[in-house]
Amino acid sequence: MKYDVIVIGAGAAGMTAALYALRNGKTVLVLERESFGGQISNSPRVENFPSIKQISGSEFSDNLFNQIIDLGAEFELETVENIEKVGEGDFLVKTDYATHEGRSVVIAAGVKHRHFGLPREEELIGKGISFCALCDGAFYAGEEVVLVGDANTALQYALLLSNSCKKVKVMTLFDKFFADGALVKALRERENIEVTHEVSLVEFIADDELKGLVFKRKDGSTFNVETRALFVAIGQVPDNKVFANVVDLDKFGYIIADETCSTKTPGIYVAGDCRTKKVRQLTTACNDGAIAATNASIYIDTL
Repeated sequence: MKYDVIVIGAGAAGMTAALYALRNGKTVLVLERESFGGQISNSPRVENFPSIKQISGSEFSDNLFNQIIDLGAEFELETVENIEKVGEGDFLVKTDYATHEGRSVVIAAGVKHRHFGLPREEELIGKGISFCALCDGAFYAGEEVVLVGDANTALQYALLLSNSCKKVKVMTLFDKFFADGALVKALRERENIEVTHEVSLVEFIADDELKGLVFKRKDGSTFNVETRALFVAIGQVPDNKVFANVVDLDKFGYIIADETCSTKTPGIYVAGDCRTKKVRQLTTACNDGAIAATNASIYIDTL
């Protein structure tokens, strides 16, 4: 079957793109390599989405997923390995399981968690290192945990963890937070959250599982922190190399596109955190999805 629009990624941007394409009467296939929802599904509370005072990220994602499925979107858990343009209005999207044909493509692949790049980091993920406080925080109830990060996600995680953990030790590389004022205020008011600025993580202490961490101060001195749990919230990085034959990437690996969400290849659009942009929020992801799908529909209608 040839779909009108193939959407790569089932985060907020991708599912909004699917929604708008479906509302434009197009057939849609959504491809996702992990599970629907994207980064926002791990957020315990969303309080900055217009008209919704408060909602969990998982509930927001569930609602959006159900909405597009009810409208007729098809969904497959597959990893995209290549996009090939084979004619005007004809693209082949190759995955680890199949090859799908589409008249237009919306890339909404999101970003992945940034790692420290330290020895043993990869093997300790799931054995003390976590990128999701919502997923793993309950395993460390009553314990002292460490969180590294200084922006909105980090502070949201710290507040969530403080509800069940004995103490949350927040470590930041710089001398301040880069988060919304309301989150900083809430964090400062929690008695079981301890903040240490201007330190960097340099080593993991572990046997089969994490036992502690080594941090370095600005003056070069180091100190150890005993803990079984490190929660990491130091940002995200794009993973767009598989699309490099049909889009241009900037030096950081983001897909180059302006507010029209158009790429260098007619018929291929990009939405959400994986594209070049200054603001990466839930609202801007949905905005991109709407724009990309609308332009994809216009492109299809002119073929």
